Amino acid sequence: MTSVFIISAPSGSGKSTLVNEIRKIVPGLDFSISYTTRAPRGSEQNGREYFFVTRPEFEDMIRRDEFLEHADVFGNYYGTARRFLREAQEHGHDLLLDIDVQGAEQMIHKVPDAVSIFILPPNREQLEWRLRTRGQDIPEVIDRRLVTASREIENYPKYSYILINDRLEESTDSLRAILLAERLQRTHAEPSGETADLMEKAERCRLCNVRDRLQPILASFRAGGR
Repeated sequence: MTSVFIISAPSGSGKSTLVNEIRKIVPGLDFSISYTTRAPRGSEQNGREYFFVTRPEFEDMIRRDEFLEHADVFGNYYGTARRFLREAQEHGHDLLLDIDVQGAEQMIHKVPDAVSIFILPPNREQLEWRLRTRGQDIPEVIDRRLVTASREIENYPKYSYILINDRLEESTDSLRAILLAERLQRTHAEPSGETADLMEKAERCRLCNVRDRLQPILASFRAGGR
């Protein structure tokens, strides 16, 4: 049985880096490369980071019902093609989706047993620093991303797990624990030794167990938006 893992985060939270790291160390995990109408950035290549298509091509795919989910983000379409879930099921693999909160809401509605994970920066100041130092956007776009991030993080209660991305190595380890612990639960295997440690580490990231840690992060975004 194929599990669907949904990962969402505000732009600049380090989600793409985390996803790239986890794909190296967790076997049997297919990754859905999103389709988008935005232009490639830097060294991005078609079919590697995204499938880059024109707006008419994307809208034609919508009409043909080829997307599991799609959304308009900052004036560009992004979407997950149905074929990726079909191919993962054929191979007996799990599917990892890197999608925004709009797409995640659609996926959770269509696949109720999907495992949803929300990535948060340690605070608004750190997110702003990351956005400004990566050099991908002009200041006006960065300001818009920060406003959008403040809105997006309010969706955190809709996710099963919350991962605060402060240190990459620790965050990667926690994300790995979540994915493997969910696989173990699916097989109803009795945890022991290393698997028990995985389950415990994943459990610490459950929404119900991180609410106190979230409050200073949420407060930093609310204060920054004034």
